[in-house]
This record gives sequence, C-alpha cells and structure tokens, in this order.
Amino acid sequence: MPDLTITSPANPRLKALVALRRRRTREDAGLTVVEGFEELALALAAGAVPRTLFICPELYSPAGYAGMQDIGRQIDFVEAARAAGAEIVYVGRAAFEKVSYRDGPDGLIGLLPPVDRTLAQVDVPADGLFLIAQGAEKPGNLGAMLRTADAAGVCAVIAVDAVTDWANPNVVRASKGTVFAVPVATATAAEMLAWANEYGIRLVTTTPETHVRYTDIDLTGRVAIVVGAEKHGISPSVLEAGLPARIPLCGKANSLNVAAAAAIVLFEAVRQRG
Repeated sequence: MPDLTITSPANPRLKALVALRRRRTREDAGLTVVEGFEELALALAAGAVPRTLFICPELYSPAGYAGMQDIGRQIDFVEAARAAGAEIVYVGRAAFEKVSYRDGPDGLIGLLPPVDRTLAQVDVPADGLFLIAQGAEKPGNLGAMLRTADAAGVCAVIAVDAVTDWANPNVVRASKGTVFAVPVATATAAEMLAWANEYGIRLVTTTPETHVRYTDIDLTGRVAIVVGAEKHGISPSVLEAGLPARIPLCGKANSLNVAAAAAIVLFEAVRQRG
C-alpha cells in the first residue's frame, strides 16, 4: 500500500481523526487512538497491530524502536509498524499540530483496534491477581492504575460501572501504553460479582469503614483488589460481597487518591506472593 501525504488540516482523514476524541465515535469505529513514541512502541511490543500510523516528519525523530530487534539490529519504529501491516500517512507540521491530543507532540499518532473485552474473555489462573476499579471517573487515574497493574503482574484490570472508556486518549496516555500490555475489561457490578463467585475469586474491598488493615489480609491465591471512586467509594453490594480492608492514614485527609490506594494494596499482594 503506497504511503499518503496530507498537508491540509481540513483533509477528511484528519477531521475523522479529530472526531475520535468522542467516545461514541471511537466505539462506533472500533478504534483506539494512541499518540506518542513511547506509548505506540509499548503497544507494538505487546502485539497490538496499528491499522494506521500518522507521522509528521518535522516532529518525529526516528530514534529506533528498541522493543523490536532483528538479529541484534534495532528496527526503525515506522518500518516496524509498516511491517506489521499499518497504513502510513505522512502529515505536515501545521496539520499535525491541529489534530494532536497533547502539547509538544512528537509526531506520531496511531489508530489501533479496541482493547476492551468481556469478563468471559479474561483468563483466570489459580493464583490470579486482579484489580477492579468501580466508578472511576478520571481517565488519568485509570491510566495510572494500569501502569501499576503492569508493574505488579496483575492478570487483568476491570472497570465496573465505568464512567470513562479504556480507549479514552487520556487513559492511554496516562497508562504509557500499558493499556495494551494488561488485559482490560468492562462490566456492571452484578456481572463482576457473578464472575468472581463463579471462579472463586476473593474480593478485598478498600474502605475506611473497617478496623482490618490491608496488611493483615491474605492476598495470595485468586484475589481481586477493589477500589472505588473517591467521592462515593465502593457500592454497598460490592462491599457486602468482599473482605473490607483499610489503609491507615495519619494526616487530616480521610482518603487517598484512588490510583495511590490501588498501588499500595497491589504491592502488598506482590510482597506476600514473594
């Protein structure tokens, strides 16, 4: 397929790219927008195949894609994407800066398949560790939790009663591309509870309404750490189904940022698992 070159911000292809900022448009198109060398490199390393790669030669510095090597030789990122079957579209600087999602763009935007899956598609190993985020509102928090989940070896991150979607560009950006490395799913609270019951997954629910510290709970085996929205917390139905755990706080604030809370309890699970 020959490469395309676009110089006008009014080009229909670029207008369609901007339209993908809307959730409904992303869902209808079945696409995830990923901007940035680091994020796209991790996605490619995780096996994701870009459908289209928009490149601004004036902004992109071909530093090479360190995640792919051919007999010890680094392969240029663009060539790696082309070899994976991506359509390559070159974009002039003024036009690229119009469609970029961020300040100081590095000249790369990719369109990739959706990452979301159903609970039925999530693998559940005997010692599986999961993270469940209920009602998370801020894409940045979801992305930060994904980075932590990747570092902690979490089997999947499940958004329950989701307010945002996994393909939100700010989720992808905050995750540094780990949204492609860690399986993610979306479900209702009822669906998640039925799934946990079916597979014998113990739910550990983070809440200040208990005297039990998270360090006093067995976090080995099949366990899902549940965190809730900072304003409303975890719903009563999920709290009743799980084992409540408290993170001790010594200051005047009565809660932690949800991404910080998830990191604290996940790495206690990592510690217990050796």
